[in-house]
Amino acid sequence: MLLEQQLQQRSNNTCEICQSAAALTIYAVPPQTVQTADNSIFICGTCHSQIEKSQEMDKNHWRCLSTSMWSEVPSVQVVSWRMLNRLSAEGWAADLLDMMYLEDETLSWAKAFDDDDAAEADEIHKDALGSPLQTGDSVVLTKTLDVKGSSLNAKLGTVVKNIRLVENNTDQIEGRIEGQVIVILTKYVRKQN
Repeated sequence: MLLEQQLQQRSNNTCEICQSAAALTIYAVPPQTVQTADNSIFICGTCHSQIEKSQEMDKNHWRCLSTSMWSEVPSVQVVSWRMLNRLSAEGWAADLLDMMYLEDETLSWAKAFDDDDAAEADEIHKDALGSPLQTGDSVVLTKTLDVKGSSLNAKLGTVVKNIRLVENNTDQIEGRIEGQVIVILTKYVRKQN
């Protein structure tokens, strides 16, 4: 029997992560040398593109992990564990991760793949509406801000041009208001288009 047929049969022709029936494909769970039914899963295009980071992470899509994490298929467990780890900043994902149990061999497999770049991908500066921010963008203040250590009062609606992202802190950006460089919390700005 072909690998695809085995996976279709095992999954009832639905995504083994979110149960969608749309655009299903074989995903070989890394690391591996030979693709088999034991180390591959059948998943939809949405799950695949977010696992591979070719599409921005939709955190609500992954609430389906509350079901898939209980799968008896080790490769599904590994992907569920890895995605819960990637989303561990979300309270619900951290709770699920605490409840999840993996056999030692499966846990070793889950940890064998270095997903450090996934952490970097999630460390994106975002405005109050969730839009990604880049150095050089212009933003609008969504709240009047008192600047600590200064008499400056940054008014609601003030446009801050040519912002700079604060390294190692996705909650802060730097911008110049009335000639003074200040640190601004990203939750108080909206990206200007």
